[in-house]
Amino acid sequence: MMDGKPFSQACENNKQVILEKIAAIFSGPITVLEIGTGTGQHAVHFARNLSHLIWQPSDHPSNYQLCEPWLSEARLPNINKPLALDVSRRDWQLPPINGVFSANTAHIMAWPEVEAMFRGVSANLQPKEAFCLYGPFNYKGQFTSASNQRFDAHLRQQNPAMGIRDMDDLKRISSENKLTLESDFEMPANNRLLVWRKGESESNR
Repeated sequence: MMDGKPFSQACENNKQVILEKIAAIFSGPITVLEIGTGTGQHAVHFARNLSHLIWQPSDHPSNYQLCEPWLSEARLPNINKPLALDVSRRDWQLPPINGVFSANTAHIMAWPEVEAMFRGVSANLQPKEAFCLYGPFNYKGQFTSASNQRFDAHLRQQNPAMGIRDMDDLKRISSENKLTLESDFEMPANNRLLVWRKGESESNR
C-alpha cells in the first residue's frame, strides 16, 4: 500500500516505457478498454499523458474496485468508472470502445480465459482497431530468460492453470478471432508488448 492506495512496483517500473509505445498506437480520440486494471496506476498514468483518449478501466468482478483510490485521487476527466468484467462471459455488455489494452493478465488467467479474452476483444473491436497485450511470453516452447522460467514455475506452484503463454498458441487463437499480430516490441525485464489488429470482415472486403 502507498498512502492508503494499492501499489504495484511492476506498474511503476513499466508504465513509462509502455506509454511511449501505446501513444503511437492509440493516437486518435478513441475509447480504450483496459482489461485487468488492477491498482489503477497504469490507468492514471496513461490517461494523464494521453488526454485525447477516454480510458475505460475494467477488472474481474471480485477485483474491479481495487483501482478506485488511484482514480479518485487523480480526478481525471478522461477516465471512466471501472467496469466489472468477467472475460469468460459471452457478452461483455460494454459501452462502445475503439481499442483494448491489457498488461500482465495472460499468465494469470487460465488458458480458457485467455481464449475468451481474445474472443471478446475481437467481438468488441471494429476492423483496424488495436489490442495491445503486455507481459512475458514464450517462443516455440522456449523461455526467453532464466528469470521468466523461474517466474513461470512460481506461477504454476500457486495455481497449475497459470503460466507464461506461448506465442504459437496466441497466434492460433488470434487467427481464429480475426486478430493479426502487427508488432512485437521488446520491453524491459524480459517482457514484450504485442500489438494485434482486427482484420476486416468478409462483408467489408
